[in-house]
Amino acid sequence: MAKGSIVAGVLAPHPPHLVYAENPPQNEPRAECGWEVLRWGYERCRANIKALKPDVLIVHSPHWPTFVGHHFLGLPRFQGLSVDPVFPHLFRYTYDVAIDVPLSLAIKERCDQAGMTTSVVKNPAFRLDYGSIISLHLINPLWDIPVVFISANQAAFYYSNEIGAQVAADLGHATRAAIEESGKRCVLLASCSLSHRHFVNEPEIPEDMSYERIHHHGQYLWDMKVLEMMRRGQTRELLDIMPEFIEMATSEVKAGCLTWMLEAMGVPDYPAEVHAYGTVIGTGNAVVEWNPMRSGRTH
Repeated sequence: MAKGSIVAGVLAPHPPHLVYAENPPQNEPRAECGWEVLRWGYERCRANIKALKPDVLIVHSPHWPTFVGHHFLGLPRFQGLSVDPVFPHLFRYTYDVAIDVPLSLAIKERCDQAGMTTSVVKNPAFRLDYGSIISLHLINPLWDIPVVFISANQAAFYYSNEIGAQVAADLGHATRAAIEESGKRCVLLASCSLSHRHFVNEPEIPEDMSYERIHHHGQYLWDMKVLEMMRRGQTRELLDIMPEFIEMATSEVKAGCLTWMLEAMGVPDYPAEVHAYGTVIGTGNAVVEWNPMRSGRTH
């Protein structure tokens, strides 16, 4: 069997507003428009991902938080209704998701071998988290590629951002090892925003873009610093400043999603492709692709 590989990684933020604005048949609320820069950036990114013909998409989301180890899905299909608890008027999405159970369990086994605590979800009524659903929809709205969900173990971050980052790195290394053994072509999705201070009130019409802006200038400066490091291929340096970025910009990368992905990819030293940056209720969101083929690298 050929060695498996990570063919791309994507920083894939999950504001429910982006799915709401696209009006897919799975989502009940209807929108007029909105957040076009981010949505068009996702369109460009998804075309690149589709061209790679991946066997599986693997997503790590802060909205499946667990505090006793990392959890994985152990059934071949999950169906249900995903409702955003903060924006139920924007996101009520009926999902039907095929799970790559063998790879899901292989990553779990690698985590076990590394001394991590893990658990497998085999409850067919388990509701999948909306962050993962949103990122997966925006990358692959046809849902024709099996997926793996990984929970965000938050226990280590109670010690410090540095300890949390190390656990996320260990998870990334276990993920890479399982992928290589699987023989599959995988795309990783880090489902998170960058800066994450947001407004507590929204306009009467949610898609009224005249109200949309970054929460404050300092937050924007941090987002630009991080994106410039991505564009320059300064990934190791980015990981080094991640704890400070989390504190200064209340960044959602604290869940470990981005660290997990970059470590699983071997800390790529080539420039990432920033497809879009935009705000959603004041948060900073970027669609960023690490694709060794487009960068002239092999992985």
